[in-house]
Amino acid sequence: MKKLLLLIITIIVLFAMNIFFGSVSIPFGEVFRALTGGEVSKASWAYIVLESRLPQAVTALLCGASLAASGLMLQTSFRNPLAGPSILGITNGASLGVAIVMLVTGGVMGANIMGTEFHIAGILAVIVSAFVGAMLIMSLLLLLSTIVKNNLMLLIVGIMVGYLSGSLISLMNAFASEDHVHSYVMWGMGSFSDVSLEQLPWFALISFVGLLIAILLIKPLNALLLGDEYAQNLGFSVSRVRTLLLLSTGLLTAIATAFCGPVSFLGLATPHIARMVVGTENHKILLPTTILTGSAIALLCNLLCILPADSILPLNAVTPMVGAPVILYVIMKRRD
Repeated sequence: MKKLLLLIITIIVLFAMNIFFGSVSIPFGEVFRALTGGEVSKASWAYIVLESRLPQAVTALLCGASLAASGLMLQTSFRNPLAGPSILGITNGASLGVAIVMLVTGGVMGANIMGTEFHIAGILAVIVSAFVGAMLIMSLLLLLSTIVKNNLMLLIVGIMVGYLSGSLISLMNAFASEDHVHSYVMWGMGSFSDVSLEQLPWFALISFVGLLIAILLIKPLNALLLGDEYAQNLGFSVSRVRTLLLLSTGLLTAIATAFCGPVSFLGLATPHIARMVVGTENHKILLPTTILTGSAIALLCNLLCILPADSILPLNAVTPMVGAPVILYVIMKRRD
């Protein structure tokens, strides 16, 4: 309980630092007045605080929680410490869906349902395409998990699926226009700054739905730790649990990838950091800790991205510095 309280305090401090600090220096009093609706000396300062820093901090908070929860659920389901949205190709599937929309169709999706044409464009098309791509890869992996019983082989299959997705994206890049390629490359660098204040409620709602499903799966996930047969003996429907896990993981990965790009290492490394913090595999404690740890790490990474004066670092240039050492530690610890 003390550790969870400490994590919450850490998140509050990091969230405040994301609001009060940035590449543009704004006096603390002016930031406070902007947040409370007071009169700010410069209109640009109020815009930066309310339209940039605040949505960016909330996005980092939710994206970190979403990817961390996804990583923990996948590691439990596949009983593999190296399972995660990026390693298993789920993020690549979402990226492939976005690439098709951004590089091939120019940001527009269309369908003919019962003779009626439907078209969606812009960020909605990106979200839908990312969700479909993530769900297709996740469905394929769950299907293969019933055939390939060896978790290491299943991990290799996921890596190969990721490579295949990357190859298709490279082919589309080769034939796409310069503007479309530039847009996709910028999206691929990762950023918490692409969610506007108007889009934030939808981003938050979808993230909360995915996290709620994950929390409802705490007991089944604990049962899966001891194997499918044990979970069935306890009265859980393994197929139903896997379907809900598919829905939650696909939803969380898709929404995070669509809005923030293919953020690396957060989903893979955060569950291991949470395990080090609490020292247990009990998801009743581990899942909330993982969610809070993911939020804290994402806020820290965002702070490192925005602190350099007059520049903003790509998110995927910072997250490996946090995640890679953790994964190396896990590999060395389990080398035998």
